[in-house]
Amino acid sequence: MGLLDGKTALITGGSRGIGKAIALRFAEEGADVAFAYVSNTCAAGETAAELERFGHRVLSFQADVADTEAAARLVSDVLEAFGRIDILVNNAGVTRDSLLMRMSEENWDKVLDTNLKSVFNMCRAASPAMIGARSGSIINLSSVVGINGNKGQSNYAASKAGIIGFTKSLAKELGARGIRANCIAPGLIDSDMTRELPEEAIKALLADIALKRPGRTEEVAGVALFLASGLSSYVSGEVIGCNGCMKG
Repeated sequence: MGLLDGKTALITGGSRGIGKAIALRFAEEGADVAFAYVSNTCAAGETAAELERFGHRVLSFQADVADTEAAARLVSDVLEAFGRIDILVNNAGVTRDSLLMRMSEENWDKVLDTNLKSVFNMCRAASPAMIGARSGSIINLSSVVGINGNKGQSNYAASKAGIIGFTKSLAKELGARGIRANCIAPGLIDSDMTRELPEEAIKALLADIALKRPGRTEEVAGVALFLASGLSSYVSGEVIGCNGCMKG
């Protein structure tokens, strides 16, 4: 028996990195999994094939969830295919790092739309089905940067801090309907995004981490499993750090 037997999960940004690790862990624990991706059809196909090995239903959808209509279509398609959404994981995200004085309006908007507006779009689209079922777990991926800030990442920090405030408000709005909403705030995780960082930046970050190593995507997936399952049935409106005890 898995912790998520009989559940359906929808994961945005699910073809690679943290999203893929979460999808694999959920499928391993018995969930049917739908995941969305923007453009990398090759990675999406590989992820779907890996998920199918667990023997549960798997569907991938190409959708830019920063677009309101695309997010609504995604939720509608998943509900049509699976009949329910028990777990929503909002993981879609990008970075466009730059010091504020050099940051373009385009890069500000891109990060806020992809990271924050997508969470609004998906939660608004999926919550009616959860309200009807009087149950559900919403898991939004924030970041340690959304808590502490970081030089050269004012757009990213604003988007991730916004996710925290949004999630805490959502938990209060939906709690009476049996729906929980929580955040995960990863630190330095070994993923495609962090591998693009300069070596000196990695060294500086590691110096601030008590465990002296980057995290693994599978470790973030373990936190997501806790929040998705009955193990966290009385946990809502919280931000759970997954950062190896990174200094603030």
